[in-house]
Amino acid sequence: MTHPTPSASTAASMAARIAGLTDWPWSDLANEWRRLFGGDPPVANRRFVEKRIAHRWQEIEFAKTNRALLDRNRRRIDELVATGTLTRQRVGAVPVAGTTLVRVYAGVEHRVQVLADGEFEYAGTRYSSLSKIARTITGTQWSGPLFFGLRKGGRR
Repeated sequence: MTHPTPSASTAASMAARIAGLTDWPWSDLANEWRRLFGGDPPVANRRFVEKRIAHRWQEIEFAKTNRALLDRNRRRIDELVATGTLTRQRVGAVPVAGTTLVRVYAGVEHRVQVLADGEFEYAGTRYSSLSKIARTITGTQWSGPLFFGLRKGGRR
């Protein structure tokens, strides 16, 4: 049985590839282990092997494709070395590209796709923020992360 090698450029396709590992026969898992790690699996535990293969695929794929993440980490390391402290990162960061956010509002299901460039797509239109989409849906000012359940409401 031939399985595609991980060349996914999006988190969604990587997630689908990883989910498909459960359908692979043991012999194919062992062959993929050998390809990735250069030897036989250390144990005959299917879940262990699947998890390690999935982890390695993600290391390979996202280390080379997520240039923005690597650049942000380099800036943060430089900041830490120069000042000895780090500025706080935003709470409630944008979900992984490929994620579909679903919200039922006024009896209508609304679906928002998270795009790779940090933008969002709703009803065929691109938006720069979830708050703009929430306002489009409700006609009133909303916190987008709150509206889509990515952040809890209430006072801090």
